[in-house]
Amino acid sequence: MAQIADFSVAHVFSSKSTGSVGLASNTKHIIDQGRQFDLNTKHKTGSAHIGEVESLGINYGQVGNNLPPPERALDLLHALWLTKARIYDTNPQILAAFANSNVELIVTVENEMISTLMDPNQALQWVMTRIKPYVPATKITGITVGNELFTGSDTTLISYLVPAMVIIHAALVRFGLDRFIHVLTPSSLAVLQESYPPSTGSFRPELSRFLAATKAPFWINAYPYFAYQSNPDNFPLEYVLFDPNPGVLDPYTKLHYDNMLYAQVDAVIFAMVKRAGPREGI
Repeated sequence: MAQIADFSVAHVFSSKSTGSVGLASNTKHIIDQGRQFDLNTKHKTGSAHIGEVESLGINYGQVGNNLPPPERALDLLHALWLTKARIYDTNPQILAAFANSNVELIVTVENEMISTLMDPNQALQWVMTRIKPYVPATKITGITVGNELFTGSDTTLISYLVPAMVIIHAALVRFGLDRFIHVLTPSSLAVLQESYPPSTGSFRPELSRFLAATKAPFWINAYPYFAYQSNPDNFPLEYVLFDPNPGVLDPYTKLHYDNMLYAQVDAVIFAMVKRAGPREGI
């Protein structure tokens, strides 16, 4: 049987926010710079009012054995009504196979390529050979630069991240592709300076100005398992596994959380509201 690594489904939220934020189990309000925002969720269904959920996306990994060809993978996406996918490189076979489909693709600059693309000429060449030949037939909507760099300890690579994003964006501008393709980077909760309690969520400053200037969405990978693994004495296992538990109360907002995932995502939302208001995409 084919094994597709990281062929995992994830929600893709619209950038058209409804103005409601929050995943806690009751409705409250927060005041930020004189503006009031609803914190609302359908707790029983786990459906958050972060924004309208436009579609579902999938991470299309290629590390495995007996993998189906890209054409077959595309058939699987269609069968599951999935209209977005992220790949971890710029595999030309996948880019060609997804042409003239309704699936939007996000491609990746691998971590080891980031230092090379700090050179504007190299970035132009990369966009010209890896991106431009496939659009508009293939709906490339985003380029992720690296993967969760803030989780690691390579401070040099972290220092390259935003400059490389700026240079790649400039290359897209040269080819007139910046109107269709965002430059972004997936981050774990390590991108936050604070994440607990959720209402104290605040960003590390490295990404804020670039994402705001280019109107790129913020990409977060939330992992309750790793948070629990690093500090198992602070939270019951049931809180991580969505099992019945007393939950956690945010002392500042009085919002009640009965699982860690909701608390983690709310920390990101609070950080976004503090930075630029609730109308940015996640």
